[in-house]
Amino acid sequence: MTRDPNDIDEFIHRAGGGDPQALADLFARHRERLWRMVHLRLDRRLQGRIDPDDVLQETCLVYMQRFTEYAANPCVPFFLWLRGLAGQKLIDLHREHLGAKMRDAGREVSLYRGALPQASSVSLAHQLLGRLTTASQAAIRAELQLKVQEALNSMDPMDREVLTLRNFEMLSNEETAQVLGITKAAASSRHVRALRRLRAILSGWPGLGA
Repeated sequence: MTRDPNDIDEFIHRAGGGDPQALADLFARHRERLWRMVHLRLDRRLQGRIDPDDVLQETCLVYMQRFTEYAANPCVPFFLWLRGLAGQKLIDLHREHLGAKMRDAGREVSLYRGALPQASSVSLAHQLLGRLTTASQAAIRAELQLKVQEALNSMDPMDREVLTLRNFEMLSNEETAQVLGITKAAASSRHVRALRRLRAILSGWPGLGA
């Protein structure tokens, strides 16, 4: 059977066979998704000191070193494995630069305490409201951001993490379920519940769709 040149398995096959271009292309194909995750989960106190592109550059070096290990035993989808490498690099950088000052529950209500650094409700609200740019919208932005943060903080932590993975990292429902170790049905149910809560908060504000 002829392999589809756009198929991820084809890139993995070629890279595993020693093709350096395929190895580079594999990372490039997923760079935008990785950047989005790093940008979202990078502690706000490190912004200006660490750039997401620097994190991805270091992640790429680890990826190059460990790809043969993955190719020999691809036990998880490629992107989730790659996302895990980037997440571990974030953890290392947070520990290096923040140490004992790493965020705890008393500083900002954060998201589900999984393996990766947590995205705070402040970060998520800022991302969600990024499209408010007009003068009239700017006047209500601060108040609206607080409302969104309150809505996020009132959610079950797992629901918030599902919302983060689905709507900000743009993972599929199946990928979300795999990351969190829950069923696809549970991931879907939690996503719907989280969206309903946000819609209830945002429906009365101009400039935001349900």
